[in-house]
Amino acid sequence: MIIGLTYDLRSEYLAAGYSEEAVAEFDSDQTIDAIDSAIQQLGHRTERIGSAFSLVRRLAAGERWDLIFNFAEGLKGRCRESQVPAMLELYGIGYTFSDPLVCALTLDKAMAKILVRDAHLATPAFAVIENLSQLSQISLKFPLFAKPLAEGTGKGVDKFSKVDSPKQLQDVCRRLLEKFDQPVLVEEYLPGREFTTAILGSGKKARVLGSMEFTIRKDAPAQDYSYEVKELCEQFVKYFPAPKGKLRDEVEDLALKTYQALQCRDAARVDIRLDSAGRPSFMEINPLPGMHPTHSDLPMIATQEGMSFGQLIGEIINSALERLEK
Repeated sequence: MIIGLTYDLRSEYLAAGYSEEAVAEFDSDQTIDAIDSAIQQLGHRTERIGSAFSLVRRLAAGERWDLIFNFAEGLKGRCRESQVPAMLELYGIGYTFSDPLVCALTLDKAMAKILVRDAHLATPAFAVIENLSQLSQISLKFPLFAKPLAEGTGKGVDKFSKVDSPKQLQDVCRRLLEKFDQPVLVEEYLPGREFTTAILGSGKKARVLGSMEFTIRKDAPAQDYSYEVKELCEQFVKYFPAPKGKLRDEVEDLALKTYQALQCRDAARVDIRLDSAGRPSFMEINPLPGMHPTHSDLPMIATQEGMSFGQLIGEIINSALERLEK
């Protein structure tokens, strides 16, 4: 097949004047090279398309592909991850990963939590703050955690994100509202161990690939998985396989049920944290997970479970092809 690659290249946006934080979710040249090489080793031809802007131009020029390996994040708005899938559906071109609805719903963390909660799955109580006057109306139990509603890669999360008083909450919300120009998600803080679980497949065929646990060093810039901690994860984060047993089974059961409730496809990564009673609780899900072969969580879990990077890419493509054959 001829498989096109859609993505946002971090170096291109940096050259255009965007800040490091603004493009933190975008991909490195090494990631693109690794995916391109893996697809070719599976026996396919590849064409690098790039961003949604490039895709628009090439579609308008009449170019078509048998399949798109899509991991373009988009630049602005809570529906930015939906832009490429929506265009591909308009032109009837198959693609990997979730559809436009799922990409939009899951980037809006509150919408994802509403669906998870309504599926009777555990997630902390929360409120969405669009202006500071709403803070007086919330009835959540401190400590709380505040972060931008529709960002990834820990953007907007730092050592001040965990708040213990109304005054701290007001200060953090004011700063986030001004900096990110979007609502703030405020939720009851989960104090326990943190896991991330990789899921492969779609619908009833979805299955758990594996789970990874991590701890953050005491000298890290924050004790939660912040933007700065993620950028310096080799220095401050210790990753290890989640110990097998009842707790891991509960974590993975919640992750799989969440993945299916949100109707994700092909692959995703689910973040789970324990509450004060040691019970797993859903935090968020990434339906376009990072794909750097050694730095991103999904490929790290694959390696941990004995699956090569090439095999992982093949699993994602085969899952998408099953959908196209129906």
